[in-house]
Amino acid sequence: MNAIVEGKDGVARCKWASATAEYVRYHDTEWGFPVDDDHRLFEKICLEGFQSGLSWRTILEKRENFRAAFCDFDFDRIAGFGDGDVERLLGDSGIVRHRGKIEATINNARRATELAGEFGSLASYFWSFEPETRLWDGTDMPSSTPGSTALSKDLKRRGWRFVGPTTAYAFMQAMGLVNDHAPGCAAREHVEKARTRFRPPQPR
Repeated sequence: MNAIVEGKDGVARCKWASATAEYVRYHDTEWGFPVDDDHRLFEKICLEGFQSGLSWRTILEKRENFRAAFCDFDFDRIAGFGDGDVERLLGDSGIVRHRGKIEATINNARRATELAGEFGSLASYFWSFEPETRLWDGTDMPSSTPGSTALSKDLKRRGWRFVGPTTAYAFMQAMGLVNDHAPGCAAREHVEKARTRFRPPQPR
């Protein structure tokens, strides 16, 4: 099966990106480009958890609402959320109102502050799980890898929730730890160049 399609603008993209205009923007400007901003990394791993059982399209359409509800994913602020905040969030129709996922996000914010304190930043922790090489060859896309399984296992050991191997791999794909743009996709080379220039932060 062909993993790429040509858009109306004549640009070849990963097939999944053809669903909506919002997907196209996300694919062309975000997905796979390396990220070292702690709040963006925390946002993504949380939103991947919220996506569990849903489509990424649903989450992407609600992303700005999530950002407003969760203080732009400032984990230091979210770590201070209490029962009243949980009830407030459960009443917010702009996000996914799932008590377990909301409580997991607050819990994970507290665990994130611990990680940042230990490693100097979330980025230095997450990027320590970058595999030696991962440039997708166009064969069947895995739902998880040994690297994502290791990341998931370590996060769970540290008390994180909703961070299974599949969630961890989707996070790694989106944040640039691997380049899973399909061969022939116009963004593939741009992402790989960005990854080559990128210098992952080192644990302190």
